[in-house]
Amino acid sequence: MASSMRELLQTGELILAPGAYDCLTAGAIARAGFKAAYMTGAGVAASHGFPDFGLLTMTEMVAVAGRVARSLSIPLIADGDTGFGNELNAARAVREYERAGVGAMHIEDQVFPKQCGHFDNKAIVPAGEFIAKIRAAAMARETGNFVLIARTDARSVEGLDAAIDRANRALEAGADVAFVEAPQDLDEMAAIPRRVQGPCLLNIVWRGKTPDVSFEDAASMGYRIAILPSILLKSVMGISDEVLQAARLTGRHPVPPGDIGIQDGAVRAGGEEWKRLRACAP
Repeated sequence: MASSMRELLQTGELILAPGAYDCLTAGAIARAGFKAAYMTGAGVAASHGFPDFGLLTMTEMVAVAGRVARSLSIPLIADGDTGFGNELNAARAVREYERAGVGAMHIEDQVFPKQCGHFDNKAIVPAGEFIAKIRAAAMARETGNFVLIARTDARSVEGLDAAIDRANRALEAGADVAFVEAPQDLDEMAAIPRRVQGPCLLNIVWRGKTPDVSFEDAASMGYRIAILPSILLKSVMGISDEVLQAARLTGRHPVPPGDIGIQDGAVRAGGEEWKRLRACAP
């Protein structure tokens, strides 16, 4: 999938990648016709019962990434947090994600343990440490197709100029895409692709720090990738509350959204393929 991801990046079109945290949500993204999916670190953490505070290990994240990537026929962009340590840990993380079938991953410059990029009071590592991590990660790739995304959270700590400087230095160090997290307004959002000397990723978070923007406007600003990390996570949380409340209040099994029955549920989990394999038995 790394070659497919790089081919998408070379088309010049905006790559929309909704967030998945397991194989079912990833499958929904593929069925909806999107050309890429994003493995959200916040969603994976939540599915394990933790907040987005960098509490999951590299092994746990790679395990989920591998399962999700194997379930997809479209490229997967994965959250690599801080690279799970120093430049050596980041280099190993790249190799593990790449071997797991991931098409792209991002590594950020927050201190470890990190927190959600849309929380307040973040802290970042020195620029030199971040660039060394990106350089090592870029060198560690086993193929030339794996897409490395450098994320900086410097905007909320040192300002936009510092964030753009880190993004450009990361691209010079070998990153393929720059990810300047949480621009504060539309002017800043538009300025990032103009001032960053390479492809840029936009993180669209519902009620986060990123201003609300249409996908068309994001593309016209010059962004090449837009991730929607919480679109399914928050929807599942909200729908779960509503359906369970309806069951408790009505005393009956409510109609699930989409009226998904037993057979359709099995199909969404890959049942048809496994039925064909079962038919091979004597």
